[in-house]
Amino acid sequence: IHNISRYDKNGPWWAWNWLKLGEHSGTHFDAPQHWISGKDYPDGATDTIPAQNFVGPVNVIDCSKEAAADPDFLLTVDHIKAWEAKHGAINAGEWVVMRTDWYKRNGSEAEFLNANETGPHTPGPTAEAIQFLISKDIKGWGSETIGTDAGKAGGMEPPFPAHTLMHKANRYGLASLCNLDQLPPKGAILIAAPLKIEHGTGSPIRALALVSKQ
Repeated sequence: IHNISRYDKNGPWWAWNWLKLGEHSGTHFDAPQHWISGKDYPDGATDTIPAQNFVGPVNVIDCSKEAAADPDFLLTVDHIKAWEAKHGAINAGEWVVMRTDWYKRNGSEAEFLNANETGPHTPGPTAEAIQFLISKDIKGWGSETIGTDAGKAGGMEPPFPAHTLMHKANRYGLASLCNLDQLPPKGAILIAAPLKIEHGTGSPIRALALVSKQ
């Protein structure tokens, strides 16, 4: 962040700054054009995605206990089906997010990245789980880790399935989400609107959720 003026000779009555940042930094939105599999969608950039696609019901799959026991935990189709049997079906046009409480590691870069000589070790979905969710016509997929994939996703088939398959289907990703432990499994409304960057592949966002007081 760089200062332009702050009630001084450069602007005696106003304060403002200019910013330099990456599209995929902090809590952020992945547009389809972020990945090679979604590069050709004309409505796949942050400035061309229909605005109504940024808002929708959200399903929160709680994997916090599993992730605490195993940082390489992978969400499978069976886990999703068991969650649906308990909480209700995941419907078309809805978001699905994976709660792991990983955001609580944000105070330490080393703990958040959780990498060693064998690579990063963070929870995420299997390729089959992502394909299953796409078959339900969901709006997008989100996680609390640095990206939408598991740490070892580079060795999966296809590599980085949350990115490769979601964006191939013209769907969206949300990464580095926080406070998913404050949401119910179903019933909240997620608002995840990126900056309208021209030809943008993504954008930092302040993701919000509306939760009924009841």
